[in-house]
Amino acid sequence: MKIAFIGGGNMAAALIGGLIKRGTSPLGVYAIDINNEARERTAKQFGIATGAAIDGKLAAVDAIVLAVKPQVLKSVAEALAPHLSKQTIISIAAGIRASDLSRWLNGYTQIVRTMPNTPALIGMGVTGLAALPGVSDASKALASRMLEAVGETVWFDDESMLDAVTGISGSGPAYVFYFIEAMQEAARQLGMDEAQGHALAVATFTGAAQLAAQSGEPASVLRERVTSKGGTTAAALTSFDAQGVKDAIVRGALAAQARVKEMGDEFGAA
Repeated sequence: MKIAFIGGGNMAAALIGGLIKRGTSPLGVYAIDINNEARERTAKQFGIATGAAIDGKLAAVDAIVLAVKPQVLKSVAEALAPHLSKQTIISIAAGIRASDLSRWLNGYTQIVRTMPNTPALIGMGVTGLAALPGVSDASKALASRMLEAVGETVWFDDESMLDAVTGISGSGPAYVFYFIEAMQEAARQLGMDEAQGHALAVATFTGAAQLAAQSGEPASVLRERVTSKGGTTAAALTSFDAQGVKDAIVRGALAAQARVKEMGDEFGAA
């Protein structure tokens, strides 16, 4: 399998690294980036070929991953369009709808839109995927294999659900980091030093997440098991509820979903 990446940022690096760890030969991977330092870093890190511009080399690849910022994707697509014939296009650009990308690619339809998240950098990401109607089963399988190199995948029949994915898992790591920050601040106020607070907060999140993943039980059940009536955990949760913490988190995720939909409207109007 031959794969080309357009854009050499952190997510592209995570995917390249994951694919190579899974057995993809570096000889089959090609990365394009206009930034000289990014190209040199990518070539040195992974031993792959790189280039500075979209050209005819892309005609020979099986898949092209669009890993550029949403605001430049239209110009990238217009440069890419003449080189397409049968390649699977995989977009990881937030908010850009596959229909708009297809229009910028002169009607090309073998497009899979995806929404990965930053834990992909350590092989523990989760990615939502949706394909345009008519995308072949082979193209969908190829997209799955690529994104599974950096974590779990969840397919959706309705592409608009990827905006919801963005609100939950795409932006979600930041919500977790935000909560960790709050726990570390509480640890500081309770007299711990920075290292102690960090160790306790991070290990608590890691352990609780693994417990939730492995138990198969609803998070509400796991929470109830930790919460004794009149105990310490109950005191904390009562305080959270009184201040609307759960509702605030839900509203935040909905705000993220609304913003990515706005981005799709803005960029799609071009």
